[in-house]
Amino acid sequence: MRATELHAARITAQGLATRPARDPAEVAERLLAIQGQDPRGAWLAVRARSEGLVASDVDRALDERRLIITWVNRGTLHLIRSEDYPLLQSLTTPQLWTSCRTRLRQTGVGDRADRGVEVVARALEDGPRTRAELRDALDSADVPTAGQALVHILFYASLQGICIRGPMKGKEHAFVSARDWLAPVMGPGWTPERTSPQFVSEGVHPGPSREASLKELAHRYLIAHGPATDADLARWAGLPLRDARAGLSAISRRTVDRGDGLLDLRNREEPAPLPEPMLLGAFDPLLLGWASREAVIGPHKGLVTNNGIFRPFALVKGRAVATWRLPKGRVEIEDLEKVTKKAAGRLKADAAAVEAFLSN
Repeated sequence: MRATELHAARITAQGLATRPARDPAEVAERLLAIQGQDPRGAWLAVRARSEGLVASDVDRALDERRLIITWVNRGTLHLIRSEDYPLLQSLTTPQLWTSCRTRLRQTGVGDRADRGVEVVARALEDGPRTRAELRDALDSADVPTAGQALVHILFYASLQGICIRGPMKGKEHAFVSARDWLAPVMGPGWTPERTSPQFVSEGVHPGPSREASLKELAHRYLIAHGPATDADLARWAGLPLRDARAGLSAISRRTVDRGDGLLDLRNREEPAPLPEPMLLGAFDPLLLGWASREAVIGPHKGLVTNNGIFRPFALVKGRAVATWRLPKGRVEIEDLEKVTKKAAGRLKADAAAVEAFLSN
């Protein structure tokens, strides 16, 4: 494929140039996982791929248990549909187990980690709890929480299927019991602990087999990222390359080879015209779905910092042309290169749309 054709196809697959969604869960279903350690960035990823929505609609989807936030791909917080939790939890978290235990030792938690998980589980029996409330409970049980210790205990509990981030509690994501919160969505008899790393590593698969899960993951990944390579899938999901290859091989009858290792789904919609100039948030999925982001950022390498921060940016003709920030609720755009007067006007209008989206 020509580079321009490939880029247009990926932007279309991302939902940035096609019929916009009308519901936050529809965006999450298409993208499968939206990086969410910067909540505003995740909300803006929904905005860019939808119409008629405001930020409180995403909050409502969290409150209604249709969306959750938890640590999955690459050990990073992601906004996902509740229905997709078992798939991503079982496939993308087992390989995080060893590094998590190492970090618990390094932060001074050590052999008190399991007690910490028990404290978190008990605290969540009474309903949603904020991070501060869980810290208080852990402190009372003499479990270290200083520095990064609290984060790694919560991460450890999430790997075991104990907790997820569910509803909003004020302006903060509250933690909830994964079992209690998701049971109405998953149905009777479902237990999240059975998809945790220790069970998966023992070969226990209470639901679909690992082979079937990899097959589904590969198909869902290509919906929002095709054309892509096995290395792209492996990097995005944080999977070993052999697993990415196994998943893509399992759907070979549904894919077409675009050359250079690129695979896409058959009967894919034709690439749409590039979208009108728009503002995208921090950690937008357009920068995170493939091994290379060169086609989007070009010479503007500073959009991704050395410490792993993905800055919000303006997209014109499919390329990053500016960064932006939001001091006191007003968008300020900082040009990285010259754009036409028409494009600048479009970005100004979209800046107003961003402000309106976030204020409601």
